[in-house]
Amino acid sequence: MNYGEALKYQREAANLSQHQLAKETGISQANICRWEQGDVLPSIDACVKLAEFYGITVDELIGRN
Repeated sequence: MNYGEALKYQREAANLSQHQLAKETGISQANICRWEQGDVLPSIDACVKLAEFYGITVDELIGRN
């Protein structure tokens, strides 16, 4: 699983749309979309923010166990 798929997996596991995740985290929906499609790598700060939001580690967020 690549990082984009891992990000999408976590979002879907939380039963959130990209729009809902954007609203909850303050991260733009456009960025979330680009990350999930693998077009752009998220910053470390964004990864930390998402991991904290989901209550998981950054490694778990990007699919590393």
